[in-house]
Amino acid sequence: MSLRRQESCQINIASASLRALSHRFHSCNEKRQQLLNEIRTLCEAPRVRGLVEFYGAFYSPDSGQISIALEYMDGGSLADIVRTKKFIPEPILSVITRKVLQGLVFLHNVRHLVHRDIKPANLLINLNGEPKITDFGISSGLDNSIAMCATFVGTVTYMSPERINNECYSYPADIWSLGLALLECGTGEFPYSANKGPVNLMLQVMYDPSPSPPAERFTREFRSFVDACLQKEAEARPTAEQLMSYPFIKKYEDQQIDLAGFVQSVFDPTERLKDLSDMLTVHYYMLFDGPEMRWPHMKGLYSSNSTLSFGNQIVTGAEEIFTTLTNIRNMLAGERAEERLVHVVENLQCCAFAKRGVMIRVSGTFVVGTHFVPTGDGVQVEGVPSSSCMDVEKRRIGTFNEQFCMEPGEHIGSFYILKQELHIQQ
Repeated sequence: MSLRRQESCQINIASASLRALSHRFHSCNEKRQQLLNEIRTLCEAPRVRGLVEFYGAFYSPDSGQISIALEYMDGGSLADIVRTKKFIPEPILSVITRKVLQGLVFLHNVRHLVHRDIKPANLLINLNGEPKITDFGISSGLDNSIAMCATFVGTVTYMSPERINNECYSYPADIWSLGLALLECGTGEFPYSANKGPVNLMLQVMYDPSPSPPAERFTREFRSFVDACLQKEAEARPTAEQLMSYPFIKKYEDQQIDLAGFVQSVFDPTERLKDLSDMLTVHYYMLFDGPEMRWPHMKGLYSSNSTLSFGNQIVTGAEEIFTTLTNIRNMLAGERAEERLVHVVENLQCCAFAKRGVMIRVSGTFVVGTHFVPTGDGVQVEGVPSSSCMDVEKRRIGTFNEQFCMEPGEHIGSFYILKQELHIQQ
């Protein structure tokens, strides 16, 4: 078969695979299954080093929305770091890779899962220097160690040759993706030319030699590690467990690599405060204005030291605060559904509080609606269409002003409300 004909066949195969991929990802059943896979993986992997921590999941019958509460990785992803720093130094990459491999060992050896979407954007890190794998929505379970997957899902740019060729694949597919991700993070550039479309990229992966770190920039240990991950033949790639003993991983084990300091030097603290403020605002008012079955989750936002000031009273502790908020919530709900008052957030401000906390000031309006939801046009409520300030003014039933002081909790990446002040006006 001539090269031209061979490439034509490959294009046809890739195009068919892309059509199948598009069809699957637009299927409601497929999306539902991906979500269930992610929840199942997280539930069965509590506190596994190298994987994001799972706090819970809940379903909102009014909107049909399923929310998953994960550990807050306040350092962002490796992709975020590369965008800011242009590349990640080799010693830092070694420490990150060692901890990511611990997560892969668990997925492969214990859960028998192929992640299928290892990439810099799915490798998160917190400000304490803990890198972890996220996004298990397209993971595939294998019945045993010799079983193979036969589906075409994931991010095309990081797919292994056997996946692109529509062959059965297994755990080595994740090792290929890890190698590409590390090479991209180390050099600051994706090793293949991806600007000519996915089919051209697939042909490069299939027929071009595997990319390798340049010798003038990287040590022999790093080059050997990446080259082992990027073997064209899946059987030639080492397992995640075997990679743990490679010289690139062992080389920096005894050195005091300050991963936390590196991440903190990259991260913009202003963005972190904004992220925290947005998350609290959305989740707090979604719980407050949401269905009864989700309301008990509100208690988890407070600790035994938390205080709430409302009117002329100050209450302390999660239990008393929850009771007080329940009374306020019942008052706003009224006796009939059509009289229910929900929040419209109109102003949100934040600033630093204590060592690593945040102070948030929220103000807005009470209107009649069904439940609070965030939208692209700002924070709104379901059942109330977007409108001008004059229209909102006409619907105004009352106003509210709240101030929250949040501090880090006992778990890495978790926060709780330390102080809260609430003012309501008719």
